[in-house]
Amino acid sequence: MIGATHFDQVSVIVTNIAQARLFYGGVLGVEEIAPPRTFDFVAIWYRIGSHETLHLLQKPGADPIGARHFCLHVPDLDAARLHLAKHDIRIEETVAVPGCDRFFVRDPDGSRIEFLHW
Repeated sequence: MIGATHFDQVSVIVTNIAQARLFYGGVLGVEEIAPPRTFDFVAIWYRIGSHETLHLLQKPGADPIGARHFCLHVPDLDAARLHLAKHDIRIEETVAVPGCDRFFVRDPDGSRIEFLHW
């Protein structure tokens, strides 16, 4: 048995670094941190929670639009809905999961992000 304890990181492809920074750092308000200096490619890292990181990797083309996503747990989903609506971010309601409330949005490149509160 491997015994994984949590996700450490998630990588998302972006095509426009400035747009990605406005969305992830500006709208979502996550803290940008320095990626390793050894990287020979464009990457932006963000701290999510106490241990996890989100890695944005610049590529010439976006990933295909689909159901693949990552999920951010938030303490107040209603406040998150209001905040995103104020920034004209389209909220996609979805199938209910017993015991939680959740919705999806898309970043500027179409990557899907779930917001959830148990």
